[in-house]
Amino acid sequence: MPKSNYWKKIKENHLKAPFFSLAPMEAVTDTVFRRVVKQASAPDNFYTEFTNATSITHEKAKFSVRHRLYVDENEKQPIVQLWGNGDDPESFASAADAIKDMGFLAIDLNMGCPDPTVIKNHGGSDYIRHYENAAKVITATKKAGLPVSVKTRLGFSSIDDYHEWIPFLLKQDIEVLTVHLRSKKEMSKAGAHFEVIADILKMRDEISPDTLIQINGDIKTKEQGLQLAKKYPGIDGIMIGRGIFENPFAFDDAKQHSQEELFALFRMQLDLYDDYVLNIGPKRFESLRRFFKIYIRGLPNAATYRDRLVRTTSTDEARQIIDEIENKSELEND
Repeated sequence: MPKSNYWKKIKENHLKAPFFSLAPMEAVTDTVFRRVVKQASAPDNFYTEFTNATSITHEKAKFSVRHRLYVDENEKQPIVQLWGNGDDPESFASAADAIKDMGFLAIDLNMGCPDPTVIKNHGGSDYIRHYENAAKVITATKKAGLPVSVKTRLGFSSIDDYHEWIPFLLKQDIEVLTVHLRSKKEMSKAGAHFEVIADILKMRDEISPDTLIQINGDIKTKEQGLQLAKKYPGIDGIMIGRGIFENPFAFDDAKQHSQEELFALFRMQLDLYDDYVLNIGPKRFESLRRFFKIYIRGLPNAATYRDRLVRTTSTDEARQIIDEIENKSELEND
C-alpha cells in the first residue's frame, strides 16, 4: 500500500470540512468501546489503546498486545497508537513491521503522554525534551512503509516550547500532527490554549504544507469542533477525547438524545463485553466500570446509581440496575 493512502483518502473526503477522530485513551479505546461509539455516531478515525513498541514483538507480552490490538470484523480499522522508549528506535522499526503484517493501515506515535512512569521510561512527553530521540523514532517507524503521524502537546514545562517543538516535528515528514493544546506540566488542569492555533497553522503552511493538522483538547462535540475549524481556517482534523465520557453521541449532529438511546448503548456495551470475554479471553471487569457514569449522567439520583453500578461484579448486575431505573421511570410517568 502506498505510504500516504490512508490519510490521502481521509483528506479527499473532507475538503470542505474537518475530519473527526476519537482520541486514543488508555483502557478506554478498546474494540468494545470503539464499537459502541460507532453505533452512537462514528468519527472518521479510531485509534487503539496505547501499545508499547517493545511489547509487540516480545514473547512474554504477546497476550497483552493481542488484547490491545484486537479488531473485530464489524468495526472500522483503527490507527495503532504506539509509545515506547526513545532510546530504542529499533523497537519501533520492529513493531511497525509487525503492525503492517497484522493488516493495520497507519501508525500514530505518542509524543505527548504526561504520565510520570511513561516519561521516566523516555516515552510520551519526554520526547519534547529530546528532539534527537523523536527524530530517530519517527525515521525508524516509517521504515515499514505505513503512514506515520504524531500526537503531542505544546510543550513540556511551558506552552512556549511549541515555538521550537512544532516546527521541528513539521520538518520530520509526517502525515498528521495532532496537537493537544496544553503543556505536560499543565496536565488537564488548565484550559486548552486555542489562541496558538493560528500560529501553528502558519508554521505548517510555511514548513510542511502537506502535513495535516489535527487539534485536540477541551473539544466535546462535533458542533464545537466545526465552530473551531470555522474560526481557524486550515484546521484539517478535530480530535475528541474525554468529551466522549460526557456524551457518547459527541460525533453526532443532533444535540439531544433520549435516555432510552443511552441505555440501548449501555446494554450494547455490556453485551459486547460478554461476547469479548467468551470468544477472545479474560478481561478485567474493573475496566468496564469506568464507563458506567456515561449512561446515567443527568438522571435523578445519578450519584446513588453510580455508586451502586461501580460496586457491581458482573454485567447481569449492571443490567438489573438499568432495568430498575427504567421501571421506576415508567411508574413515575404513569
